[in-house]
Amino acid sequence: MDAYQDIISRETVSVARQDLRKMLRLVRLIDRLGRDAAYRDLVYPMLPASARFDPGHEAVMMCYDFHLTPEGPRLIEVNTNAGGGLFAAMAHNPDAPASPDVLRPALRVRLLDTFAREMQLYSRGTKQRPARLVIVDDAPKEQFLYPEMQAFVALFNTWGVPSAIVTPEQLMASAAGVRYDGSPVDMIYNRHCDFYLESEAMAGVREAYLSGSVCLSPNPHAYGLLADKRRMVLWSDPDLLQALGLSPADCDLLTAVVPKSFLLENGDLDRIWQERKTWVFKPVDSFGSRGVLLGTKISRTRFDQLPPSTTLVQQLAPPSQVDVADFGPMKVDLRLYAYCSEVLGVTARLYRGQVTNMRTPGGGFAPVRLI
Repeated sequence: MDAYQDIISRETVSVARQDLRKMLRLVRLIDRLGRDAAYRDLVYPMLPASARFDPGHEAVMMCYDFHLTPEGPRLIEVNTNAGGGLFAAMAHNPDAPASPDVLRPALRVRLLDTFAREMQLYSRGTKQRPARLVIVDDAPKEQFLYPEMQAFVALFNTWGVPSAIVTPEQLMASAAGVRYDGSPVDMIYNRHCDFYLESEAMAGVREAYLSGSVCLSPNPHAYGLLADKRRMVLWSDPDLLQALGLSPADCDLLTAVVPKSFLLENGDLDRIWQERKTWVFKPVDSFGSRGVLLGTKISRTRFDQLPPSTTLVQQLAPPSQVDVADFGPMKVDLRLYAYCSEVLGVTARLYRGQVTNMRTPGGGFAPVRLI
């Protein structure tokens, strides 16, 4: 347990049922929006070629992160390639080792079913599950969540699907297909943060993905439609939402839960600076809260250095707090793991500092209790 003492919290976070219902409605609405033809016509011109390619399947282990404010939940970010799902399950049994045994039988079935459905969609029904699967990440053994990847391998192996954790360089990948250790691979569980497959390391995987010779999940298509931070600009624009033909109820839900967001280049710099304490500044091409700056702490020099075309300005939605025994007050965010419109689980993450860090003693993933 010592290795995970800052990943798993023994605190339980209370969440109002009405807040959870609103978050569930938003997850389902955003999933539905991502399938809408008018929305895709609007978004596709903004995307690189790798994300305009529709592979015909979805994205496993997506997540939606929220802060709970006095006015209700606020969506902070959508993630593909999201880690931590197993540790979220461990929060209900914090003394258990990081293994698939921590999953309740029903959750194990639901989780594996998402990977099976991906393969069925990819193969047009000719395969019921992957024949061989690899988890791909950059330097995985150095990753904070490497124990979780190992647990996923154990889960897939008990499912009867030979699996391994690899770097892109360990794969023989091209338009003809993907092989690892001499054997063909038909599914990649993608944990790599090159979301659009633009790096040299992911070039072979990109070729295999675009040729349809491997099931890559999550993938650039899902990321471009739903997880690129610039999509928050669209979701918080009521005029654009109405132009897409959304119902008044859907428009109201999005504008209520998605904080006002815009690119720095499209705002009045002097006014933004004057109102900086009400904003958060996020690089659109980063992940894991890297480079996020609170307006309450930014200097004028740092503000002037922000690249206007790749900086998202988002209305500040401060996180709620909970008092943790022996550790004091901590900030809280909520994470909903989902496959398409199906929410697989809800967890809280407790932390101190500017952003979620999973390294706060007494903090980490925590179970949620509905009230």
